[in-house]
Amino acid sequence: MPYTIAEKILLAHCGQKSIAPGEFIEAGVDVALANDITAPLAISEFKKSGFKQVFNKNKIVLVPDHFAPAKDLKSANQCKILADFAKEQKIKNYFEIGQMGIEHALLPEKGIVLPGDLIIGADSHTCTYGALGAYATGMGSTDLARAYIDVKCWLKVPASLKFIYQGKLNKWVGGKDLILFTIGQIGVDGALYKVMEFCGPVIKKLGMDDRFSICNMAIEAGARAGIIEPDATTKKFVAGFKRKSKFYYSDSDAVYEKTYEWDVTKLEPLVACPHLPSNVKPVSSLKEVKVDQVVIGSCTNGRISDLRIAAGLLKGKKAASGVRLIIFPATQKIYLQAVKEGLAEIFVKAGGVFSTPTCGPCLGGHMGVLAEGEVAIATTNRNFLGRMGSPKSFVYLSNPAVAAASAITGRITHPSEITSS
Repeated sequence: MPYTIAEKILLAHCGQKSIAPGEFIEAGVDVALANDITAPLAISEFKKSGFKQVFNKNKIVLVPDHFAPAKDLKSANQCKILADFAKEQKIKNYFEIGQMGIEHALLPEKGIVLPGDLIIGADSHTCTYGALGAYATGMGSTDLARAYIDVKCWLKVPASLKFIYQGKLNKWVGGKDLILFTIGQIGVDGALYKVMEFCGPVIKKLGMDDRFSICNMAIEAGARAGIIEPDATTKKFVAGFKRKSKFYYSDSDAVYEKTYEWDVTKLEPLVACPHLPSNVKPVSSLKEVKVDQVVIGSCTNGRISDLRIAAGLLKGKKAASGVRLIIFPATQKIYLQAVKEGLAEIFVKAGGVFSTPTCGPCLGGHMGVLAEGEVAIATTNRNFLGRMGSPKSFVYLSNPAVAAASAITGRITHPSEITSS
């Protein structure tokens, strides 16, 4: 029977002879992830179950990244629950301040998630790891508690959608633009409880950072998972990690619920306007929109290639008067690399703040909350009403080049405007 890559991974983890979309399966889990918002509830439910010891401490990952460094007493207590549980259960994959990063960048960086894995996380953007050729999906905290007990979970096998990108990308266009374009085409519910499989010659030419950005935002189209078949780029990324990868590929006659195919040769940088990731417009049509805050970072675009792009535009320039420029490298390793390459100095000299890794501003938690009437352009993944602060604020989503260019002019700007000046 022919299968998609996602179906092959699920089949390998459930012990059945066959599976089909719509069927419920009980599957073994390779990685169970949670953060300082979602782990405390999972820990509480685990303890209520009467179990004293987790089934496999090596498959549990705890990352306090949302309100860390702790912004107040409540968030400090949340983080303490993780720290205490990790110590009690001897969980090695617990990453405290100084070691932690934004979870969806940290886990691939450390080789904790690999091709062929089945990964569940109490965070919707767990789908990021599909860029490696893994099946990764978000779940609730109680699902995670069950995984602590026996490292298993219940799943309904999703149908798969295939997305084929033809052509060649223009300068300043990358993975973020491809996923914004896709969400704009199919809507925020266009892949509801489906797998989005991204392929085609354009995808094959992308680096891992762009691939992570694409899969990260699959959830913004309602998908259970986003996935890209592993290739030479993937294998180079995972080379050297201790745990072995398993590479799966879709059969040529695999069944997809629907196939989309686009030539993206003429695509220009895109911006998702308030208040949905699907409200996508070309950057050139938004040059009258003034901004108060620019955020460059997050689990979507906080990797070293993103910072290099932004710094390349900001070098020798200043953020416009009245614009708050905030940069969040996604991990400590990326932070150090940015310092070594002089990127951090460029950001600070441009009038920006170069911060330790945190999810803070993305969810309107801390270190960048918007006041009433304020406008932000961010390289994050969501722009829902009130997402970054006041319900009367406005969030635009873009790639790092557009965000950096907009910081310089104080309005939403095409990067070519900066490089040609």
